[in-house]
Amino acid sequence: MLLAIDTSAGTSVAVVDRDRGILAEHSTADTRSHAEVIGTLIRACLDDSGVAVTDLSGVVAGMGPGPFTGLRVGIAAARAFAVGARKPVVPVASHDAIAFGTADAIVVATDARRRELFYSVYSGSDDAGLPVRTLGPALAKAAELELPAGHRLIEAIEVSAGALGMLAETLYANGRSFAADEPLYLRSPDVTLSAGPKRVTS
Repeated sequence: MLLAIDTSAGTSVAVVDRDRGILAEHSTADTRSHAEVIGTLIRACLDDSGVAVTDLSGVVAGMGPGPFTGLRVGIAAARAFAVGARKPVVPVASHDAIAFGTADAIVVATDARRRELFYSVYSGSDDAGLPVRTLGPALAKAAELELPAGHRLIEAIEVSAGALGMLAETLYANGRSFAADEPLYLRSPDVTLSAGPKRVTS
């Protein structure tokens, strides 16, 4: 069983089991309250599923693409929970969770602001039911993004932690690799720390 957390859009938390599916899932579409609600959603999922922390085999973290502030809240929560529970962290691409469960050729796109989109292209699913990503995640000007023939566009407005967790279970069951353990931010934060101490003059 896995605890899954994604904050690449709103905030979504789920407890999943490979055989029994999604045992509990709680989400909010609010993109500004990640830090305020993440703990409550984790507790609600554990309570509703009746799963003890010791029964979990790992914690799934949605790695984006997503905004810097929101995405890092979910990843930090997943890592902190995993450390406390002494469980491994399983990184999974958030776009892959949206594509999981559909056999259609699709393009998943996240609004990166400034008239840009982060997008991933999928040709469908393989024999294991896993999404086949043929391109991305990549950044493009919204006006310049052209859908490949036969593909339909899905906007990444919400990402289901339940789908994220079941994708992780399916990847593991089929001996596939997980995502890289690096967040994929839509862009770097606008405010950065200076390289050294600021000089003070009188």
